[in-house]
Amino acid sequence: MFKIIALVACLAVVASAQYYGGDHGHEDYHHSHPSYKYEYGVKDSHTHDHKSQWESREGDHVKGQYTLDEADGTHRVVDYSSDHKTGFQPHVQRVGHAHHPHGESYSNIKQHY
Repeated sequence: MFKIIALVACLAVVASAQYYGGDHGHEDYHHSHPSYKYEYGVKDSHTHDHKSQWESREGDHVKGQYTLDEADGTHRVVDYSSDHKTGFQPHVQRVGHAHHPHGESYSNIKQHY
């Protein structure tokens, strides 16, 4: 989750740089139309870290989705949108059935560092 927050913060800095850099005046900021799209994903078979995210923005409308595999075997899907009128609107889904992993206890798994 920290990586997602850090990535969004970096994108916000990059997106806002066009407003505050150079010789742009205050009026340019109010008449701008911010726009971006990004996506990324991780699928690590060694650590079983599976997640993805995409987001897009057109003006004051942001929409996106992130997914991740939970430790209990379920898959979380969060669709979200945000705008000036309605604020942040998330829709969270949990796909699958929770179960305990079969096989070795995590404490018995040999660590590879």
